[in-house]
Amino acid sequence: MASRYWVVSLPVQNSASTLWNNLQDQISKHSFDTPLYRFNMSNLRVGTLDSLLALSDDLLKSNTFIEGVSHKIRRQIEELERVSGLEINALTVDGVPVDSYLTRFVWDEAKYPTMSPLREIVDGIHTQVAKIEDDLKVRVAEYNNVRGQLNAINRKQSGSLAVRDLSNLVKPEDIITSEHLVTLLAVVPKYSQKDWLSSYETLTTYVVPRSSKKLYEDNEYALYTVTLFGRVADNFRTSARERGFQVRDFEYSPEAQESRKQELEKLVQDQDMLRSSLLQWCYASYGELLDALLCCTRLCREHSEIWFTTIFLGLCSIPICKG
Repeated sequence: MASRYWVVSLPVQNSASTLWNNLQDQISKHSFDTPLYRFNMSNLRVGTLDSLLALSDDLLKSNTFIEGVSHKIRRQIEELERVSGLEINALTVDGVPVDSYLTRFVWDEAKYPTMSPLREIVDGIHTQVAKIEDDLKVRVAEYNNVRGQLNAINRKQSGSLAVRDLSNLVKPEDIITSEHLVTLLAVVPKYSQKDWLSSYETLTTYVVPRSSKKLYEDNEYALYTVTLFGRVADNFRTSARERGFQVRDFEYSPEAQESRKQELEKLVQDQDMLRSSLLQWCYASYGELLDALLCCTRLCREHSEIWFTTIFLGLCSIPICKG
């Protein structure tokens, strides 16, 4: 089960320490096993009541926005870990379990100076999270582009003979090319192989007798070669199409085949590199988002206890442990 936290903002009448002790006493009487954590930080420049009310809608929007981006990051992490074959573990912030980070949170004075106006702090948080979201879109698009190219190549290599790449199925000795002769590759439906073998020599003139050889067969089609005079190749294609046979355009080129092989290897390397880079970036960005959400929550303290509690409950939908 994921841990669940409530944050309560209480007015200080005498001293914060006295209030803290009284709160501990009251909680222990009604819920013995509930731990309490003190949210320590410097005071913010509150400003006027009007300025706080003006920030009210913006704080709610910022909290919703940060929470939404954090969900995107979390889902991306889960997908990348699954694709990489990694065990899906609890998320951490700089190697620290989120529970520990949450209960020991310290306001980052360098990133969000407490002497700055609240409006400036809120705008700074929103700008930072917006940049993370933009970076996520760019990085995911780059990764998906490479993955899409790989998937397209894999489909060509694993699809049916009617559409797949034939270069890895044809050997140099299967092809005859001379001044007058050419070798064509015909894709024949499995149920029509007998028809092909009995008719290919008569589909046009000048077909080399007994020149057809089966190279490969899948669940739907068989791949055959046929050798004939080059000047009747177009006539053969037309007649073959009328009989339900597909003659594939193919030119054997060892150089092109080697180039495709190198391209595939490079795409695989690029995909692995981009996936690893994206995963590490997501880990780091998740920590920044959690920090931004906690800061946004702290700013809501100036409004009311109910407001602050409701805002912080948004954080509970971010998984912070396994389960």
